Amino acid sequence: MKTTICRKPRGISFMTALVVLLFHATDSYGWHDRTHLAIAQAAGFERWYSAAAPDVAKSKDVFRAAEEKNHYYNNNADRKVTAAMVMEQVDRYNRPDDEEGHLYGAIIGSVRDFRSMSASGKYADYPLVFCAHYAGDLSMPLHNTVYDAFNRERHSTNDGIIECNVQNNIGYIQRCIYDIHIENEQDLAREIARVAETARKLGMKIRKENRNMTQAETYTQVIHSASLFRAILRYVGRNPC
Repeated sequence: MKTTICRKPRGISFMTALVVLLFHATDSYGWHDRTHLAIAQAAGFERWYSAAAPDVAKSKDVFRAAEEKNHYYNNNADRKVTAAMVMEQVDRYNRPDDEEGHLYGAIIGSVRDFRSMSASGKYADYPLVFCAHYAGDLSMPLHNTVYDAFNRERHSTNDGIIECNVQNNIGYIQRCIYDIHIENEQDLAREIARVAETARKLGMKIRKENRNMTQAETYTQVIHSASLFRAILRYVGRNPC
């Protein structure tokens, strides 16, 4: 895994940030749309412009039950995330009766869907759209911790920390992407667990300090997501653009 030293991203004014946070105050999704798009674009995904589509899908009642549990894992016991925990979630992908959520397994499930559809000659890009979104959600701290009063109160605000400036800083994210080598599902599960652990630990930190993420912390997290998704694209034979 290669570490890159990066210059700080361009910031935003206080008033601009305030407007965006108020605009998104009623949302309850993962990173807001532009942040998801920026992660996928920085990773080199050809269909980056569709990376917010899974949130659109789960906004419809007919899809919500099956889709929404793919976007988070309520780590109620605050357990360290391991590769074994990731693999245990795979069979829960798309299951509506799993109140705990299974974000980690959804990443592997969507990769399996892509490979299965590709092998049968079907158009297989859409599973990668879902994978891009899930890989983005993975680095969001409040998608990896218990859904308590702190989480509910601060979730939308933290989803939108960099929403105003992230698309101006795609180049910054790309320069900070680090190399991840994935050869098999165990490698993938290990890397999912590693990124989830960074998110869980940050989630516990901001909870203990009763605060929101900083922009610097948020960019660090989305860089983890972009690095992982770029590695996934290579793993499935789709060289990043």
